[in-house]
Amino acid sequence: MATLLRARGVAPAPRARKSPENGPAGPHSPVGATRLFVPVDLPTTLGCDAVGVPARYGFRILSRLPAKGCVYADSDWWWWLVPSGSDLDLAWPMPACYAPGAVIPDRRPRLIHHPDGGSPYTPPIPLYLLICQLTGIAPRVERAAPGAQRPVISRPWSPFPDLASPSRPPSATGRPRPPLPVGLT
Repeated sequence: MATLLRARGVAPAPRARKSPENGPAGPHSPVGATRLFVPVDLPTTLGCDAVGVPARYGFRILSRLPAKGCVYADSDWWWWLVPSGSDLDLAWPMPACYAPGAVIPDRRPRLIHHPDGGSPYTPPIPLYLLICQLTGIAPRVERAAPGAQRPVISRPWSPFPDLASPSRPPSATGRPRPPLPVGLT
């Protein structure tokens, strides 16, 4: 049909491609945010953050990880659940994206891998090293000077605010804090 119209000297109007950016509201509509859900049968005692990578790395990372937690995917990104605070002392390489509170852009992510064990988490260190290897970036650890206090990290929302901070400052609400597990003093 387009060839016939061109032969007559009438060019058809180009149509917008279907993509998350060209949704029903047009190319400039903002993308909202959503929080990744955790299946109810899995405990999230360590809080929840997420690490995302572009979809082109997804299958390679999933196939090479020794232990896998919940993995989510949308059309452009794959997301792994990690314990809260997995960004402390680590510089996650580009193009990886660290999402505190597992709050990510809402492009209708879906759970594509349910863990075989009883934990929703992917171990962050193997994930970090694998992302560094695939992106060709040397792993880097940011260490604080001896005796220096860690900066307070502001998180948008956490279901376990008491476990999000490694220094465990006094509770602002006045409620008693739960005791730390043995070995985490």
